[in-house]
Amino acid sequence: MASNRSQANKNLLLVGGGHAHVFVLEAFARNPEPGLRLILVAKDVRTPYSGMLPGHLAGLYSRDEMHIDLEVLARRSGATLIQDEAVGFDAAGKRALLRSGEALSYDILSIDIGITPDLSGIEGAAEHALAVKPIGDLLEKWDRLVEKALRPDGPRRFAIIGGGVAGICLAFAVRAFLGTRLSDPLHLALIGASDAPGINAGMRRRIARAFERRGIEVFKGEAAGVDPKGVTLSSGERIAADAVLVSTHAAPPPALAGTDWAKDEHGFLAIRPTLQVLNDNSVFAAGDCATMPAHPRPKAGVFAVRQGPVLARNLRRYGRGEALEEHRPQRKHLVLISTGDGRAIGGRGRFVAFQGRFAWRLKDWLDRRFMRRFT
Repeated sequence: MASNRSQANKNLLLVGGGHAHVFVLEAFARNPEPGLRLILVAKDVRTPYSGMLPGHLAGLYSRDEMHIDLEVLARRSGATLIQDEAVGFDAAGKRALLRSGEALSYDILSIDIGITPDLSGIEGAAEHALAVKPIGDLLEKWDRLVEKALRPDGPRRFAIIGGGVAGICLAFAVRAFLGTRLSDPLHLALIGASDAPGINAGMRRRIARAFERRGIEVFKGEAAGVDPKGVTLSSGERIAADAVLVSTHAAPPPALAGTDWAKDEHGFLAIRPTLQVLNDNSVFAAGDCATMPAHPRPKAGVFAVRQGPVLARNLRRYGRGEALEEHRPQRKHLVLISTGDGRAIGGRGRFVAFQGRFAWRLKDWLDRRFMRRFT
């Protein structure tokens, strides 16, 4: 197909500073694309890397070590950075509507804005619990919670709702950080433990033993309500807690609600293997805000990271008028769960499971290698 490089510049608008867009900026910094004018809209100029969040909460990484500087990346890629937030989209007019009131026109749009917490399914959670995502909002709340916990009369009973990988990592991190800083006992409960996707039987056994050694109590019931004194399960059982964190019940960002773009049954953007929205070729989406009906996968950062290079190539190809490549997310991926003490539990597929200091060194090396690519 003929190249469009000689045509007037097209506006490539990147909305959101998620993992996939970080790859796009890095790719265009290495190899600029004539004919595409990059604009990045991001709520924050520093974006957190989710893979390092448990390590940061456990005290193993500083706040700076787990953040990517979007300002530096935008400058290197030649992108215009606008610190703002999309609150809606005018698909017919090809515009993104920002919280500041500005409307940005685009020829090509890419959306990577993650998810928003949905605590509506747990009575009282919005008032009395701390949502883990989005991470940017969590960190300030976590700082305030730690400040309270370190007081002599601070919270000592913690409950974490969500038994997936995120909840498990969070339980180990809270135990590692507060358990070594408090003189009196710390009580920690993990609620909603289930057979999380990606965790095989060997990993589950190792995680269960690690929980037992660290005194983390596990409840398989579903949380129905949260109040200042704890959590009520759907069975009626009560779990006493002074502080509750929720790492489940994600919803699509409100900015997507008013659009006619194709969505899945939960309201997330439905995309093709090319990462284009099903009913709009000029709109791409990646990360947790999107679902690929042809190859559904859990909401996890590893998939956004793998989408990043494909997204960068397809945005470039779409701008040129070339054929796009298809992305098939992997079915098996390496899962590494830090236990917060210089060790980790790892696994892949149905049968591979391992743990120990080597597993932590592997996770640390992979995460630091990822960060070095963008810093």
